[in-house]
Amino acid sequence: MKFADILATLPTIDGIAALMLLDAAGEPLQRLDNKPGTAGSVRVYHALVKRFGHIDKAAAREGLALYAEHTDDARAHPGKHPNIDRLLAIAEQDAPGLRVRIVLDDSAEA
Repeated sequence: MKFADILATLPTIDGIAALMLLDAAGEPLQRLDNKPGTAGSVRVYHALVKRFGHIDKAAAREGLALYAEHTDDARAHPGKHPNIDRLLAIAEQDAPGLRVRIVLDDSAEA
């Protein structure tokens, strides 16, 4: 399956403004905004957190499968896909896992 097909099967991210990626101590490392260019990654990471509760080696491996053809491109071009590179480091290079905090979109309340 292609990434676009897989993406359509993942839980929606309606109402989510961003995901904050945190280290083991809860310190912020990266913010993934739910906007064009990163919304697909927000959806993948959100699905992983819903299933695993955090991003560990098993979650990272599943995430790499979800990214489908983009994972091969990330391997061939390090730095081109930083959100996939992060999962590759956790899954294959024993980088520390991540905790994730969901940032809700509060503009819907207005």
